[in-house]
Amino acid sequence: MCGISGFCDFSKNFKKEPVLWERILTNMHHALAHRGSDSFGTYLDTHVGLSHARLSIRDIAGGSQPMIRQYEGRTCAIVYNGEIYNTDELLPPLLAAGYTFSTTSDTEVILCAYLHYGKDFVSRLNGIFAFAIWDSGTGELLLYRDRAGTKPFFYSTPGGTLVFGSEPKALFCHPDITPAIDENSLLELLSIGPARTPGNGIFSGMREVLPGHYQIFSREGTKQVCYWDLTAAPHTDSYEKTVEMVSYLVRDAVKRQMVSDVPVCTFLSGGIDSSIVTAIAAGCMQKDGQTLNTFSFDFAENDKYFQSNAFQPERDLPYVNIMLAHCQTHHTYLECSQSTLYEALFSAVDARDLPGMTDVDASLLYFCSLVARHNKVTLTGECADEIFGGYPWFYRPELLNRDGFPWSADVSARAAFLSGDVTDRLDLAGYSRARYEETISASPKLPGESPEEARRRAVGYLNIKWFMQTLLDRMDRTSMYSGLEARVPFADHRIMEYVFNVPWSMKYQNGVEKTLLRDACADLLPAELLHRKKSPYPKTYHPGYEKLLADHLRRIISDPNAPVYPLIDPKKAEAFLAAPKELGRPWFGQLMAGPQLMAYFIQLNDWMEKYHLSV
Repeated sequence: MCGISGFCDFSKNFKKEPVLWERILTNMHHALAHRGSDSFGTYLDTHVGLSHARLSIRDIAGGSQPMIRQYEGRTCAIVYNGEIYNTDELLPPLLAAGYTFSTTSDTEVILCAYLHYGKDFVSRLNGIFAFAIWDSGTGELLLYRDRAGTKPFFYSTPGGTLVFGSEPKALFCHPDITPAIDENSLLELLSIGPARTPGNGIFSGMREVLPGHYQIFSREGTKQVCYWDLTAAPHTDSYEKTVEMVSYLVRDAVKRQMVSDVPVCTFLSGGIDSSIVTAIAAGCMQKDGQTLNTFSFDFAENDKYFQSNAFQPERDLPYVNIMLAHCQTHHTYLECSQSTLYEALFSAVDARDLPGMTDVDASLLYFCSLVARHNKVTLTGECADEIFGGYPWFYRPELLNRDGFPWSADVSARAAFLSGDVTDRLDLAGYSRARYEETISASPKLPGESPEEARRRAVGYLNIKWFMQTLLDRMDRTSMYSGLEARVPFADHRIMEYVFNVPWSMKYQNGVEKTLLRDACADLLPAELLHRKKSPYPKTYHPGYEKLLADHLRRIISDPNAPVYPLIDPKKAEAFLAAPKELGRPWFGQLMAGPQLMAYFIQLNDWMEKYHLSV
């Protein structure tokens, strides 16, 4: 994984002031150095500048970027962030066509595949990626993003200049871009945050390349091309055949994602998803005479303060131990204290350039920093719930049939201490509903499908386009902040395409969520774990953490100069602080309840302060 950035303007000649523009490119990759500090590189041509911060995973000695290739009188240059998992299939036809390779990196394969197949070559790639290709022959800069949106890719076009980067902070190194927010920013943050409307960069004028899309920037302007999306199709396989296919796809995805020139580890939460990934990865390494590193996460004194609820019925630790007895790994237990968690809230804002999923982001950021001391690459169990229907809103009728985002349908909770002026001016409920209806209307439809099955398909589409995207963004930014590459086997596009069209009756049997996945991987897990009820990422229930949040929020509402102060009604906030916090009634997802609402506004204030933003 790496950090990419750059700019393009056909009305300028950057070579007239090479020192200035090289310095800007250098500043851009320094801003992204946490994503890859192994090496840096820049490329400057008449109308384009490219910058790269490298985390060496494949061809450590020879894979430096920007990578440049001369072909039939044209110069093509690439900066790339990601991993391609099917290079073994891509190489033979390229070699047969006469292409030669001076490295074993997947970067060179991408560049040659572009030269050979043209712009739509991206549909041949299996991987996670965000990359930019400059083609002097066509006079185009092309920006590509992977199907699931696993890798971030932001851009802005101030005054006709295209400026891009893996993270917003890189764009702010360009002299024409200054952080600012507008009414749309506030609507995103307050009505649907920490999610983002696909393509919305929150900062004024900032966008993000959509998942499954690429953009062409030329003298004629910008053109957006969709190369992949989910489609509806009849599912004709029997249950037995479906189980067999899912079993193959999951195992193949994990095995492909083991490719690396440095050791790979896994996150082992004790849930079925990470346990499946761990079992397959451990088996791959054992064949090579190696032992897989695994890591589990928890919070200090959770054995004392854990509170079971409908969303989080039990702790993970006992199931981690069951899995470790079943599967030979080298395991490390990681724990986070309340003070560390609180302090990491602010680092998480640095990592994401935005407020996020508060203590979930913060704890994952801290844990990733510890894992990065041992490994550069990890596999996670993310995305299985969105694809296989593991969340309660897939099967609990009152959540499934909500007229709005099922994980965030009621905006009143998140507005608990917003001022009346803000709620009068900003139609939070209307904005959320409009974004929801846009996605529902775009959801693929199958003729003759029952209303119930159509609703489940639409909720599945919502989850992949919204909730999964939020978690993938969280995973990328919290891991890459410490130079740790996180891979997500369940987000393999072949799994998404196949399972999306599997009927709900096959995914959910006898009142058990993800029956299909459990049956497909039954041979990999011990029985106690295989039949475990889903439990989300761990959270702390320690009163000490809540006190740290409450004290900080009180400091904010007593300071009229606090950036977020104009959004808050101090009396409402005091009443909120005085009331018992509801830990089991989330306002976003399954984990963000009363304490996390405080943390969200603390992060929002910190973000506004860091970027000198005002309402």
